[in-house]
Amino acid sequence: MTSEITRELITRQLGDVSYDRFLLYLMGPYKSFNLNYVLTDEERAEVDVDSLPGPLRKLFQNEDSIDEAKALLRRLQGNLRADPGVNAFLAVDVNVDTDEVDAVTQSIEFSSCANATVFVLPFLGHNFGVGEEAGSILENLAETHGDRIVFVYEANVTSEMIRSARTRWDLRIETYETETELVDTVRRFVVTTMNRERFGDLEFPG
Repeated sequence: MTSEITRELITRQLGDVSYDRFLLYLMGPYKSFNLNYVLTDEERAEVDVDSLPGPLRKLFQNEDSIDEAKALLRRLQGNLRADPGVNAFLAVDVNVDTDEVDAVTQSIEFSSCANATVFVLPFLGHNFGVGEEAGSILENLAETHGDRIVFVYEANVTSEMIRSARTRWDLRIETYETETELVDTVRRFVVTTMNRERFGDLEFPG
């Protein structure tokens, strides 16, 4: 470890749940990709947003609305903390100064400490930073933590990173179309990991 990030530090900063020693690190974009930020006023005026298909319409969400990408992660976190009751957390939930430990290093260490790590890639999210952190985690931990890591991406997302991760690290990949499917998919992965730990098939590294 390159810093003082430990399982104990993470657990102390999270609320009580039924299985507080099972740490689930959730990664995903905190910001939505919004075309309102990159198009000129003239370009926006030429787009009939209401006539666009649903996924594309999301790219023009109101600038003042709550960012849906982070809200999605928070809803997923809340569902998993309730059922099956694991200590799901985001990086921002653990008070580590990025001036002392950069974000990529933090993510590597959070994944190293966690019983499971889930990368969520929604269609509407800014996934570039997530891709960089995911690649760094896999470079460092795929050999020892590969069975504890899963990518779950929205069905209409296309990503060369996902394809290369599947080939290079034999990574588990799942897709979802609705938020309910996302929650159910991650919950199954978590419960399977918990059972493998309990019955001795999956030993925690280190």
